[in-house]
Amino acid sequence: MEYNKLISITGFSGLFELLSSKNDGAVVKSLEDQSTKFVSSRLHQFSHLESIEIYTTDENVNLVDIFHAMKNAAKELPSEKDDKAIKDYFKEVYPTMDFERVYTSDMKKMVKWYHVINKHGIEVKLTNSENES
Repeated sequence: MEYNKLISITGFSGLFELLSSKNDGAVVKSLEDQSTKFVSSRLHQFSHLESIEIYTTDENVNLVDIFHAMKNAAKELPSEKDDKAIKDYFKEVYPTMDFERVYTSDMKKMVKWYHVINKHGIEVKLTNSENES
């Protein structure tokens, strides 16, 4: 499984692998329970993890940069239920994050997604075509 095939879908929790796309939706596979289903693009929006950017006090950074900072941090991942611990964690791991525009719920998603990505052994990297542009 490759990082560039991972998506988040509004209305669904967790991450999904994009298996194929169609005009009216996509066939996806859940990373949690490995179930495969069709999701309509009329009812849901799809976000490729590769295209997600995070607000910082400087220029926006790709989610990959945040994941790399999390990987290189010596700190243990906080509990997803403790809002203060999550904010403190990101203040230490990525201090230039704009904490006024990046909500705690977004940080919780990053922690959950990072955990899932590590659990499945997925290498976090941008595709070459995006690196060249």
